[in-house]
Amino acid sequence: MFAKKNYSRSLVILLVFLISCIQIPSIQLVELQTEGRDEPLGIDRKHPRFAWKMKTGEQDVEQTAYQVLVATDPSLLSEGSADLWDSEKIISAQSDMVAYEGEPLYSGAEVYWKVRTWDVNDQPSPWSKLTTFSMGLLNRKDWKATWIGLDRALGIDQPDIENRILSARYLRKDFNTGKPVKRAMAYIVGMGTYELYLNGSRVGDHVLSPALSEYPKRSYYVTYDITDQLKEGENTVGVILGNGRYFSPRIDAPTPTLTYGFPKLLLQMEIEYEDGSRVKIVSDESWKLTTRGPIRENNEYDGEFYDARMELTGWNETGFDDSDWLDVELVEPSSPEISSQPIEPMRITETIHPVALSNPAPGVFIFDMGQNIVGWTKLSVEAKEGTVIKQRFAETLKEDGSLYLANIRGARVTDTYMAKGEGVESFEPRFVFHGFRYVELSGYPGEPDLSTIEGKVIHDDLALTGTFECSDPLINQVYKNAIWGIRGNYRSIPTDCPQRDERQGWLGDRAAGSRGESYMFDISNLYKKWLVDIFDGQKESGSISDVCPAYWPFYGDNVTWAGTPIQLVKMIYDQYGDQDVIGESYTPMKKWVDYMVNQYMKDDLMPRDIYGDWCVPPIDPKVIHTKDPLRLTDGVYLGTSYFYHNLTLMKGYAEILGKTEDVRYFDDLASRMKEAFNKEFFNPETLRYSNNSATVNILALAFDLVPGEYEQTTFDNLVEKIEVEHHSHITTGLIGQQYFNRILTKFGRADLAYTVNTQTDYPGYGYMIENGATTIWELWNGNTADPAMNSGNHVMLLGDFLIWLYEDLAGIKPDPLNPGFKKIVMKPTLVPGLDYVKASHRSPYGLIKSEWTKTGELFEWHITVPPNTLATVHLPGSDNPVEVGSGTHHFTIQLNQ
Repeated sequence: MFAKKNYSRSLVILLVFLISCIQIPSIQLVELQTEGRDEPLGIDRKHPRFAWKMKTGEQDVEQTAYQVLVATDPSLLSEGSADLWDSEKIISAQSDMVAYEGEPLYSGAEVYWKVRTWDVNDQPSPWSKLTTFSMGLLNRKDWKATWIGLDRALGIDQPDIENRILSARYLRKDFNTGKPVKRAMAYIVGMGTYELYLNGSRVGDHVLSPALSEYPKRSYYVTYDITDQLKEGENTVGVILGNGRYFSPRIDAPTPTLTYGFPKLLLQMEIEYEDGSRVKIVSDESWKLTTRGPIRENNEYDGEFYDARMELTGWNETGFDDSDWLDVELVEPSSPEISSQPIEPMRITETIHPVALSNPAPGVFIFDMGQNIVGWTKLSVEAKEGTVIKQRFAETLKEDGSLYLANIRGARVTDTYMAKGEGVESFEPRFVFHGFRYVELSGYPGEPDLSTIEGKVIHDDLALTGTFECSDPLINQVYKNAIWGIRGNYRSIPTDCPQRDERQGWLGDRAAGSRGESYMFDISNLYKKWLVDIFDGQKESGSISDVCPAYWPFYGDNVTWAGTPIQLVKMIYDQYGDQDVIGESYTPMKKWVDYMVNQYMKDDLMPRDIYGDWCVPPIDPKVIHTKDPLRLTDGVYLGTSYFYHNLTLMKGYAEILGKTEDVRYFDDLASRMKEAFNKEFFNPETLRYSNNSATVNILALAFDLVPGEYEQTTFDNLVEKIEVEHHSHITTGLIGQQYFNRILTKFGRADLAYTVNTQTDYPGYGYMIENGATTIWELWNGNTADPAMNSGNHVMLLGDFLIWLYEDLAGIKPDPLNPGFKKIVMKPTLVPGLDYVKASHRSPYGLIKSEWTKTGELFEWHITVPPNTLATVHLPGSDNPVEVGSGTHHFTIQLNQ
């Protein structure tokens, strides 16, 4: 018998040896993006910009150089070569917005790239993993497709009534591939909205696609990789066209609304076979069309009517008999320019379930979703053929438990389903959306339960980049409300409300607040796209609409609204370090400035304001706008102060672009305007500006209009106005609120800002929450005011609240001289009543964290600085900041010593 041997010790030694031989890279390059997106399809920027982040457990990591390889074939990159661009070693710390400088990229190109970097010791990192993107159709001549549709009403269509009715259009075409497919791409513009199908299956998961745009100038196409959905032999492509905003939901109510035509399609599929040959399947006169499908009505304000008895079984599959369908017509293009959609699509991002069900009247059931959301519901029902089930949507309830619909105004907000009587059926609308917490169900056979419906949350699918938590539960709830409200109002543009007959892109609502949004979501591409919409709608004169896209063409030349693009450019530059946006926006911005100067400037003042300090909290809880002259702010004061601020920003842009003559031009205008402003509005006897309203003082201080010797007096006037006259409550409307918290904090009264923001009686965020709000109201008195303008889901009154949370309470802010968080200013503000703050922001360079606690006089602070950045750290009570490199850092100090 052999002796039993013990191998365990030898095995452990061998494993330890093997593990020690495995070298784990100290730096990994991750999160590679092209044009700020993960592996985007169909981009049309000829010099796309690359970005990467560094992942490491080491401290003080800096990039000193990089090398990018770009190729048409991934095998080339695997071999360490590139046929499009080898940047070679470039001495630079840049790891974001790195522009491609290789061979010209061509339409439809499939492109692969990877990167490596060097550190301060000139040691190279491992190569990153490969990433990819594809080019779109870069030239108009690359489009071989033609526009098709039907430019007339059929059947039940009623395009000339106020609540416009138009059935969805179904289009189809059979085609044969004939041989094995290597790669296939689809490029589609479906106006106003569309769904694309191949061989019976949906292509992509986008909803309400494509993005909204200024249709007289531009429409957006979307690109899909359809390789896996094609089959060798017979194939069928199908498209459903909804109305969207192209075929407008209204004509004149509540205001004249632009409409652009009937739904139409431009589609091009480019197929590459395994043998190298290529073919294009395009929209042309060979397609078939019908309006006799189940979507009988689709109106974004009024809802969708779906008759399941009219379903076209197999309509998007091979073998369907379309002999009774119409031939399509060749129609005019939707827009003179067709561009690739530069943003992430809208998607269903979350499913929520009702939390309560009531029965306020016979046959009427009310579901409470527990949260005010934007989207629609999925209905499950078993009913006899022809049963009509209706759902209506609202944000609040009346005292009797029924829907409160007065603030919805003229919108019918009703989705109707007519059952086909074939077992359990389900219904989700395709081309409408609603803003709601409560759902009224009627016509339902029997008793529904909480599983009868579920809520589908939709919005632009933007990356979440921020978190915030503190020791005050009220502040945390306001933050949560803000997240729900902000994302619900992302509909390829930032909109004002999702529930009533409006849903527009009001510029002034986001002028300053967009900076706060940037800490929570990656909004860089969304806001750059919105700038394109804004400038597409700019008149030849230079005038800019208050609403963009200009579906409501309000060219009133109101400074505080139409001047918003100048501030948005600053936000994008500061938060994302994108200097290109300055150059791309400069000409239209200057055009607007020149127009306003020539058209309106008088005695070096800008007497152009329409809306005033919008939505100042009134004394009378039933009215929308205050009539108290002490709370109102003079229109010339608003127009001049804001225009001065825009001039100082324009001067900065001109300096960045090296436009020395323009620097002098803007500097001269601003200097004259500042002098005229103080001469007109400052009273040297009372030491007050204008009528001394809170907004008056805030703007003078925020825009550096106050001579230095009067700054403290002006601030004291503001504090007295808030603390004494308004008992430490909100005192401003939209305009003043944009700088309210930052000015109080800058001049040493963050405690007052905190007190105001945590009040639970009227007016304040706490008052909204005490009265059931789960988003942010349009009005401070949203539970009592006239319903004519009283949305329960608006973001404008957030003002600079979110900026204050991140930049002041948490102390996370980009260095203005090193934008995009290449250098970070970390300076938390402590206020009585807050014991801790935990915040994070995923910047272009990686995750920034600030977590502090205060226990008695002991202050502890943990921060994380991402690789390839530096941070200037300001400790409470110290005037001597320290500079730290990347990594984690811990500070402990005794306060008041």
